[in-house]
Amino acid sequence: MDTALITGASRGIGLKLVEHFLAKGLAVIATYRGEPSESLATLAQSDDVKLHPLEVTDESAVAALGETLSTQTIDILVNNAGVIGPEAQARDALSSDAWLETFAINTLSPLRVSHALLPSLRRATNPRIVTVSSQMGSMVHGGVGLYAYRSSKAALNKVMHVLSQELAEDGITVCPIHPGWVRTDMGGPTADISPDESAAGIVELACGLTFEKTGTFFTWDGRIHPW
Repeated sequence: MDTALITGASRGIGLKLVEHFLAKGLAVIATYRGEPSESLATLAQSDDVKLHPLEVTDESAVAALGETLSTQTIDILVNNAGVIGPEAQARDALSSDAWLETFAINTLSPLRVSHALLPSLRRATNPRIVTVSSQMGSMVHGGVGLYAYRSSKAALNKVMHVLSQELAEDGITVCPIHPGWVRTDMGGPTADISPDESAAGIVELACGLTFEKTGTFFTWDGRIHPW
């Protein structure tokens, strides 16, 4: 049985990712910040779901998780944890501290988690790192404002592009994914698709990824997104 590890699995897309990976017949390691949601705790009643608390910006906690799981095989890592950033993100209102905090969560943490879990990924026959990014980090995507969010996702895309090259010798597939505009707390109630639709597409894509696709920026429904 393959195993997927999902960060930020307590709600939204992350919670639905747990459900859809289970439906695909995978075991799931789900991480969460603080306390697990009631929905995640219910899913964890299954023997195929293991919970691990994780604050993704805590370097020692990330390293400890990697050490704890180092003798286990992880076939798919989904870096899902992320934030939209502070409410004030106009060019004349964004504080440096808030901007840096957004980068810490959205950009630095996925790289640290990926690095910490390399021993577990290297044990897999088809290891994959899938990172939830955003089309708002694409250089061809228009729009104004949301400086912290947009820039953190643009930087994340480059981080994953570099990582795909560095891990090529290990045969580890690395792909960022635009999850769609999703009806979550972040996306809002008027967004295009539900968390269930987004997660179903991401899981389908992740399960079918092979090394030939490494370094590709995808959309949730399997299309290639321009950088």
